[in-house]
Amino acid sequence: MGDRQRRVITELVSSYGRTYAEEAGITLRNTPQPLYRTLVLACLLSARIRASVAVATSRALYDAGLRDPRRMADASWQERVDALGAGGYRRYDERTATQLGDGARLLTERWGGDVRRMRDESGGDLDRLRGLLREVPGIGPAGADIFLREAQRVWPEAAPYVDAKALSGAHRLRLPEDPGRLAELSGDTEPAVLAAALVRAALDKRVAEEILGSAR
Repeated sequence: MGDRQRRVITELVSSYGRTYAEEAGITLRNTPQPLYRTLVLACLLSARIRASVAVATSRALYDAGLRDPRRMADASWQERVDALGAGGYRRYDERTATQLGDGARLLTERWGGDVRRMRDESGGDLDRLRGLLREVPGIGPAGADIFLREAQRVWPEAAPYVDAKALSGAHRLRLPEDPGRLAELSGDTEPAVLAAALVRAALDKRVAEEILGSAR
């Protein structure tokens, strides 16, 4: 069983091992701008909308110059709506435009526009950090999970961060639904990469069917 599960993970990561930040063109580093862009991406991904649309919209916001909290807060509501629409994010554009502006202002006023200060305030307590993230408008439980799933790449204290959505993918792939066991089976695979690949399997049953067929 262990050998087959390792093959499943190898096939999964080989075909779908790309984080959503990477797909959105974010080179994730432990610096303010990429962390903020990842937080915005988490907000976009947490809505009931296709992941591909959320990723495209993240790129559209960047192209519109809304790439840090100051620029996001200084933009007009209509500018944010237009950028969201350019990415195809139309169903939730008005509400999300408001949330992005409010969130940018909160981040600037409370944490100096630097998500790392939120991390510092948590004192290494992951539950506390998750709670602080949820204070940002537009970031609910799912958004906090998405952010930490991606940020574990540069915040190793969060790893292995395998949230409920990723564990749903593990279930679909007949893999252990335990983060530690998944990390053991995945060997040197980055936890963020594995988690993103598992989410893709959770979101699309055809991915799971393809991988299970390839790993026979």
